[in-house]
Amino acid sequence: MEDTRKPAAPRGRAAATNPDSRYAAWTREASDDGWNSAEQDEPALPTQLIIDRAKSVIAYNDSPDVPFTHSINPYRGCEHGCAYCFARPSHAYLGLSPGLDFETRIAYKPDAPECLRAELAAPSYRCAPIALGINTDGWQPIERKLELTRRLLEVLHECAHPVSIVTKAALITRDLDLLADMGRRNLVQVMFSVTTLDGDLARRMEPRAAQPQRRLAAMRELAAAGVPVGVLFAPLIPALNEHEMEAVLAAARDAGATNAGYVLLRLPREVGPLFKDWLQRMEPGKAEHVMSRMRQMHGGKEYDSNFGQRMRGSGPFADLLAQRFRLAATRLGLDRRLAALDLTQFRPPRAATGQMELF
Repeated sequence: MEDTRKPAAPRGRAAATNPDSRYAAWTREASDDGWNSAEQDEPALPTQLIIDRAKSVIAYNDSPDVPFTHSINPYRGCEHGCAYCFARPSHAYLGLSPGLDFETRIAYKPDAPECLRAELAAPSYRCAPIALGINTDGWQPIERKLELTRRLLEVLHECAHPVSIVTKAALITRDLDLLADMGRRNLVQVMFSVTTLDGDLARRMEPRAAQPQRRLAAMRELAAAGVPVGVLFAPLIPALNEHEMEAVLAAARDAGATNAGYVLLRLPREVGPLFKDWLQRMEPGKAEHVMSRMRQMHGGKEYDSNFGQRMRGSGPFADLLAQRFRLAATRLGLDRRLAALDLTQFRPPRAATGQMELF
């Protein structure tokens, strides 16, 4: 009789498999030789660090459905290990897997602050708000040791450069000294991603991210220090966490959020099969319902990558979710836009020569 049991994920990780990079010239196939039981917990996998040398750190985009043109990602891969993370496919560019490799093999740019300083000092540079840690979280657990995002923030603070942040990490409060000063000068905005208030669901879906109540506490601490904060209900997963939308927005409002947004679950490339595998392991009773709703919101497909469609979907269910969000945000006073960040204070960093400026 064929054994149809699915392998368990290693402790503290969301992915249970490590599919090969789509750019690899070969593929591997798992095989059970009978020596290991599928019911046994997999051993914990340590995080490995990979040095990622880069000539530049500011990435530029002209996507019509994202609110920024400049971004910096100090890390590739993320220890948070969120089962739904849209950034997983980017690990294939490193020749690594979007599965467990994405959660356990983290590439970092040790000279990123020096690169940033050089780019901001270039005569051709034109100031625009920089989105910090958008692809993967700049305050993920390894940041506690490396302090790479902290050093980037120090450069931006020194230059009075505006920055927008999205995080689900309570570690961001470590940098309150910089953020509070930038907040007073209208140079920073922080959006917290809060996907659920259910601690058990969060532990299974976002295994190494801060628990929801810790994120709300961090939001409250930043707001009390004068840092503009908002909440992103992202991703909104139909039939799994959608019923929590109003409760999450209300909790964020009580913690100091002044605006809100949401993003529908995105399943690009390898994320689709990885997330469906997670659903079958963790929420088997809801798996088909979730995917059916996704297909209904993407014209029969599980995902549509077209601009304007990938973030919201379309059709009756998508319209209903949008209406629910607008009503809740209006009722809670979260429908206000954050003020535009101030570009006029930016001053290029001084060259590290010790020579004073003439003017």
